[in-house]
Amino acid sequence: MIIFGTRGYLYQLAMLTLVCGRCGNPSAHTLRKRVTKFTLFFVPLFPFSTKYTTQCTFCGAEQKVTKEQAERLQAQGAHGHGGQTYGQQSQQPQQPYQS
Repeated sequence: MIIFGTRGYLYQLAMLTLVCGRCGNPSAHTLRKRVTKFTLFFVPLFPFSTKYTTQCTFCGAEQKVTKEQAERLQAQGAHGHGGQTYGQQSQQPQQPYQS
């Protein structure tokens, strides 16, 4: 018997101050990376899906961004232009989300 499946991981990359596209307020946005990994016997082996999102802390709107946009936003936050990045990524099980 072979047991396989998937497991999701959520990494918080940075907190940025951006203008929300939904509510129009300049507020903090969380830049997140969601990684889904293939598991065999409950051991994560390799990632097969990676998605980047920003979420407004004011209204809760979540927006998908490309890998290039995420890297640019993270670099922008690292240089003190609108945010705070984290030296250590937090790893949490992925929670369901609405888009």
